[in-house]
Amino acid sequence: MANTYLSRTPSSASNRKTWTWSAWVKRSKLSNDNQVLFQARDGSFPEKLQFKSADILEYDHDIAGTDYTVRTAMVFRDTSAWYHIVVAKDTTQATETNRIKIYVNGEQQTLTEFQLGYPPQNYDGAINNNVAHHIGSNNGSEFFDGSMSHVHFCDGYQLAPTVFGLTDSTTGEWQINTAPSFTPGTNGFTVLKDGNTITDQSANSNNFSLAGGTLTKTEDNPSNVFATFNPLNQTTVGTNVYTYGNTDLDSSTNDNEFHGSSTLGMTSGKYYAEFKMKSGQYNTVGITSSPSNDARTNSHVRTSANSYGLYSYNGKLNTSTYGASYTTPNIIGVAVDLDNNKIYFSRNGNWATGSGAWGSTTWASGTGAFTITDPSLTVEGAYFFTIGDADAGSSGKFSANFGNGYQATTAVSSAGTNASGNGIFEYDVPTGFTALSTKGLNL
Repeated sequence: MANTYLSRTPSSASNRKTWTWSAWVKRSKLSNDNQVLFQARDGSFPEKLQFKSADILEYDHDIAGTDYTVRTAMVFRDTSAWYHIVVAKDTTQATETNRIKIYVNGEQQTLTEFQLGYPPQNYDGAINNNVAHHIGSNNGSEFFDGSMSHVHFCDGYQLAPTVFGLTDSTTGEWQINTAPSFTPGTNGFTVLKDGNTITDQSANSNNFSLAGGTLTKTEDNPSNVFATFNPLNQTTVGTNVYTYGNTDLDSSTNDNEFHGSSTLGMTSGKYYAEFKMKSGQYNTVGITSSPSNDARTNSHVRTSANSYGLYSYNGKLNTSTYGASYTTPNIIGVAVDLDNNKIYFSRNGNWATGSGAWGSTTWASGTGAFTITDPSLTVEGAYFFTIGDADAGSSGKFSANFGNGYQATTAVSSAGTNASGNGIFEYDVPTGFTALSTKGLNL
């Protein structure tokens, strides 16, 4: 969401002692203090749910300037995962530990008390009062950086997580219930359920409004997790800036070495992704089998072991003549075939010939095929999409489309054909290839 947040002011107050909030959340930026998920305030006294700088989740109730706060011991540092978070409140409970319950992926969390701990018995909070309520921000500050899906609010009931999710009987994993059955109550709502709609999809009409930023639809969702750039793989020189759900990488402020790799890896199958070069001159796009080591050692893509990168300056693939040069704002398509251990590249939909030029928009398995090492024989046993500099001191900006159908907040201008039906791309996806996502990995 970055600087994006939603707002709604109920026409009347309802049950301020008892309610349940449920949402699926995917984080983008870690170690940032006060990333607010849900909030309301009475005057200057807020009641809110937020991530703290230690990457823990906190429920904070400010009562006349005094904080009643409980926190999870669990940390949330996986930027590739969707977390299901349920906060169930009931201050009528005599036992204070029953007044606030927090569940993550169906598991009730052990909470530690901070300041004065749990709210007092029978106390009315700001949430569910007739004041402004915000999703993704503390009234225009303390923004949540990430994505949300299936945001539900139940007015008047302290519900269990099994209303909103269930355990897969085969895998044992917690999964989404896309059609939960619950009584929303007077101020209850459901938003961000189908796409990016903020029109209430419960039986009520408690619609939200976009209070700031840009609300971008994403194919990435709790049932099909798409790859993004992994912010944990940072070079030791400078710091990359990741935005738009970790699909944009900017190293221009560092003017030094940079590296970005996908959160998901590929061991078999056929995958496709697109990378738009937004600035820079000496950059590479491709794959690597050792993203962590490349980042730690500041290794350049196409020079480290088992990495293959197309150089923007001259179109060489590693040291071999392959395609032609590319520049801003060209979009480089990368098709990885791990059933036959081949890689292919395109520029704005035209596939490289393998002999120093860009050829046809029609992909052919024998044209431009470059042989790569079997992933099982590499350091990490998998390949990851990657971008980076080609020499010391260079910088660049890239926007990745791993199948979400967007470059930053701009939707693809004319979606290409995709026989797998998994992911939306600017150009035609080669036959048999798919997006790098959990669904794509299991096709």
